[in-house]
Amino acid sequence: MFILVALRLKLGEVMKFKICIVLCIGTLTLWAQQRIDYSKKESWAALPFNQDGADMIPKGLHPIADSLKGVDVFFVYPTNFMKGEAWNAAIDDQVLNKEIEEKSMKNQASVFNGSCRVYAPFYRQANIKAFYTTDTLSAIKAFGLAYQDVKDAFLYYLKYYNQGRPFIIASHSQGSLHTKMLLQEFVDGKDLAKQMVAAYIVGYPVSMNMYSTLQPCSSPEQLGCYVAWYSFKKDFIPENIHTFYKDAVCINPISWKADTVSTVFSQHQGMILLNFDKKQAQKVSAHVHDNICWVDVHHPLAKGFTNFHIADYNLYWYDIRKHVADQVKLFLRQ
Repeated sequence: MFILVALRLKLGEVMKFKICIVLCIGTLTLWAQQRIDYSKKESWAALPFNQDGADMIPKGLHPIADSLKGVDVFFVYPTNFMKGEAWNAAIDDQVLNKEIEEKSMKNQASVFNGSCRVYAPFYRQANIKAFYTTDTLSAIKAFGLAYQDVKDAFLYYLKYYNQGRPFIIASHSQGSLHTKMLLQEFVDGKDLAKQMVAAYIVGYPVSMNMYSTLQPCSSPEQLGCYVAWYSFKKDFIPENIHTFYKDAVCINPISWKADTVSTVFSQHQGMILLNFDKKQAQKVSAHVHDNICWVDVHHPLAKGFTNFHIADYNLYWYDIRKHVADQVKLFLRQ
């Protein structure tokens, strides 16, 4: 019934309708579920002043003490739960949590540790099958429960950790599905927007009509805005480009502009491979095409790839790190 009604709505209304359904079903689902206690350290994949995967840095960089950082980042990791019959992951699944640390924390959340204290909650993420199933109601419940955990963690962060500090919201893939709603519920048109340095909503489409006041970043110096991108091989056209990515915001993560001008290799600050070994600079050029980011990657490991979703952070790791540092400096100066 929800889908039939949604199909009759305009795009912006569809997004708000879907969010309403997820919020409502997430709340109903939570009545039958135990809430996550985010006062416990073990409920977090990353916390400041605590050694974890988000503290990792490649060779050539030096760690910066959390006590010296004036900005926080609230990071929501992507789907790591790929197996089994359960619709939602358990946050005490030690095997899964180790994978989250070694993949998402090390390769993604770590990009922010040069400028920010990193907060990343464990949450009962939806199984990957929720994105593809025909069992729509079960999928909506799964995403609703996952979002409610993210929301609970964010509320706990605001009440007990934030203390009025500036913050960044960042995410990838399923994490971005949840942070889109988090931004709409708590930041868009709200007083909290004054504290937000920027948002990095990566790897999941964000409609241009998603928010009332929150805007996409139009230049590298703009503050209080959001960036989003989805990486594909240059000249590759995904089948769902005119459906899934219709009206999606896409910002070039090298130039930090929404125009279609291609960057040159010399502009690329650097990528980091999954072995997290060393900086690979001037290896990527990028430009926005039909609301996705087309990339040309000069590295043998890139051969055969058309969808670089898994590397949405790795390809531009040093570019993101520099952009975060620049944004933080500008914000704190003001």
